[in-house]
Amino acid sequence: MWLDEGEESLWRAAARLTLAPASWLFGAGALLHRALYAHGALRSRALPIRVVSVGSLARGSAGVTLTAAWIANALHRRGHRVALAARGVGGARRARAAVLVVSDGRYVKSRFEVAGASAMILAAHSPGIPVLVGYDRFHVGVRAAAAFGTEILVLDDGFQCHPLERDVDVVAIDGPSGFKNRWLLPLGPFREPVRALCRTDAVGVIDGPLDEKDAEVLQRFGSGAFRFAAHRRPVAVRPLRGGAADPPEVLDGAAVGLISELIRPTSLRNTVEQLGAVVVTERNFRDHHRYGPKDVRYLFRNAPLWITTERDAIRINPDWIGRADVRVLSIKLEVAQEGLLLDWLEASLR
Repeated sequence: MWLDEGEESLWRAAARLTLAPASWLFGAGALLHRALYAHGALRSRALPIRVVSVGSLARGSAGVTLTAAWIANALHRRGHRVALAARGVGGARRARAAVLVVSDGRYVKSRFEVAGASAMILAAHSPGIPVLVGYDRFHVGVRAAAAFGTEILVLDDGFQCHPLERDVDVVAIDGPSGFKNRWLLPLGPFREPVRALCRTDAVGVIDGPLDEKDAEVLQRFGSGAFRFAAHRRPVAVRPLRGGAADPPEVLDGAAVGLISELIRPTSLRNTVEQLGAVVVTERNFRDHHRYGPKDVRYLFRNAPLWITTERDAIRINPDWIGRADVRVLSIKLEVAQEGLLLDWLEASLR
């Protein structure tokens, strides 16, 4: 059912009225949880190795997993023994002490249904670096140190991981979204109030720059943090069924459909349109959607070519797509003045 502009405004107002109290309670709980650890009422545990956390204030914030992988790879290239830790899902989440080795740095030893999409992406983007999953990041760190001689553990989505002491906290901010919707869950995307930026050591603006108002907010709450900028750059388009990849320029002038479960599907649309593609249809699903055959049935009827993300590709069985031509857009993170970031990071970890 389509709503006209007035009806849509009324619907949004009703949703805000209904969900606002829940957002206020969520925010109060987030502040209390952080304060209890900050003031020692609850104890954080320290690992015998260095810990770098990469996280965000907002749910589904762009670039967190890619930033974690980039930092791990960069430190690895400088000679450090690094491991990556993703959040526990499935069995690893239910068994709090369980630790799953997703990749030993040479071979991937798990699958999406067990390890989760983020862990699989970390493994794909971090050859030579072990990737582990566990509900309790302390146990993950102990296992990484014992099994792989890890010196530095990089946490993916770890800014709210208060039970574990971290040496460096890095927060990634989506440049186009910024702080325009600062409501907390469930009304908005934020998991903590913006003032939590006071607790971070570094802030990376992904696909920025921020607009003037958002830059003022960052300056107000994160003035003491090291700043860096990064962009996600498409590097290849590969068939979902497997095979040789093409350069992203093959999308120039192509009529495409998009399929994703991104919180902000406009980010994928903007990317393919910047490559010259014409988006003729979209299938957007909710975050963490569990794909099934019916979700990708008869795609070939609506567009000659479909584009999806690496995260979605992990969730879609190639056997489901039938005659459809589905391609995966591979993305690489490029950090401006990367040497400065790495020098600062190594100095902070000494």
